[in-house]
Amino acid sequence: MDVVIKGIRYHVEVCGEGFPLLLLHGFTGDASTWTSFCHDWGQHSKLIVPDIIGHGKTESPEEIHRYQIESAANDLKSILDELDVHQVDLLGYSMGGRLALTFAVLFPNRVRKLVLESASPGLLTEEERVFRRMKDAELAKCISENGIKPFVDYWEEIPLFSTMKRLSKAINESIRATRLGNSPVGLANSLLGMGTGSQPSWWGQPLLQLKCEVLLVTGAEDEKFCRIAEAMLKSLKNGTWITVEKSGHAIHVEEREKFGTIVSGFLHK
Repeated sequence: MDVVIKGIRYHVEVCGEGFPLLLLHGFTGDASTWTSFCHDWGQHSKLIVPDIIGHGKTESPEEIHRYQIESAANDLKSILDELDVHQVDLLGYSMGGRLALTFAVLFPNRVRKLVLESASPGLLTEEERVFRRMKDAELAKCISENGIKPFVDYWEEIPLFSTMKRLSKAINESIRATRLGNSPVGLANSLLGMGTGSQPSWWGQPLLQLKCEVLLVTGAEDEKFCRIAEAMLKSLKNGTWITVEKSGHAIHVEEREKFGTIVSGFLHK
């Protein structure tokens, strides 16, 4: 289904029955990230799965301000309002995890439980944010000038995704096809508007003020995000952290069954 929010057409998929579960994919992904979980999670949850702005079948406007993470979170709220959904469980992966956390910070009463897979609250210092914005601007320029394919070739080789090479050729080809299917404008503007250096830092008081139950899930071989989760846990009043062995950043792909069981157990314990 399509929902128009402030002039932007969002593509949203819905499946399953039960308490609503809003699922947010990562950068270069789309709603198909979660397709394989519809059967299992759909038995206990109504899955609401949007393509985030600039991704998949959702429109990719030229205006960068529409991609700012607070704007994207407000759009998600409007989507839920259109669907007459007041409160959700919320799961986000990587970029989608940062967006999920932003939504929970801005609209705490709309979130019952929060699952953050390989996600962060942003960068702690302005110096780090400035450096990251510079790097993301370089990547955005690469996409704008050279197109999607050279960028995807580069993106697949960054160390964060090294463990993905252990997956089957079919899985990797499917992920690559999803990445290549995105809009150059959408990906470039997502880096500029919703990149880690562009968002506010949610470290400190925003984390401390979260009242909902929060589950942090990281892959044991993703050392950077394990360190981030360990630091986040110290600020969460209702936080739990689970590491998944033999997995890197994309746990939902690398250890799909384990991830599915962890999420189901947390949502319905």
